[in-house]
Amino acid sequence: MTFKTVTATPYAWPFNGEFTPADTALVIIDMQTDFCGVGGYVDKMGYDLSLTRAPIKPIGALLARMRELGFWIIHTREGHRPDLADLPANKLWRSRQIGTDGVGIGDAGPCGRILVRGEPGWEIIPELAPLPGEIIIDKPGKGSFCATDLELILNTRGIRNMILTGITTDVCVHTTMREGNDRGFECLIVSDCCGATDPGNHLAALKMVTMQGGVFGSVADSAALLATLG
Repeated sequence: MTFKTVTATPYAWPFNGEFTPADTALVIIDMQTDFCGVGGYVDKMGYDLSLTRAPIKPIGALLARMRELGFWIIHTREGHRPDLADLPANKLWRSRQIGTDGVGIGDAGPCGRILVRGEPGWEIIPELAPLPGEIIIDKPGKGSFCATDLELILNTRGIRNMILTGITTDVCVHTTMREGNDRGFECLIVSDCCGATDPGNHLAALKMVTMQGGVFGSVADSAALLATLG
């Protein structure tokens, strides 16, 4: 099954005119309780949780269709080892500056230890939970390639195209798109399937992608992608 291009900005995606379920992955980045759930890390930092929860429904619709068509599905989770051996000192320090009462990564919160692997807050939200057999990438940083086997998995499976969704648009999603682009993967960011803690940052991150003829790839909304998928 081969699909033609998606209507996107600044160019119809992908650049070579077609994509298939075999060479394309839907990447759902960090849709975890700590980032978009009540009592999670973002919630406790005082941000408007509705902004990081906004992509849940659009991602769900896109996920259902792409599962039906047999596309590769990849989920990512940001989190650290229970002993925090992979947590840089500056990241820990910064997290405690913005956290409630000096509480940051690794400390106890309403959803367990914040951003620690195996804790309730680290888990992907039930609405977008992985199915058995779907790939899960556990990452200690913002980008999905850093200190993970994502690149190996993509190359081993023959995946050349990445459809990027999740949170946050300006941090983990954008970093992953930049990393993927530098490694030669053809990237599409789905605008309404992403969210950020600040609306201005979300829009700015999308605009950055469209500069220089699509410096990191292209941008489309889920309606355009679903229209191509039929």
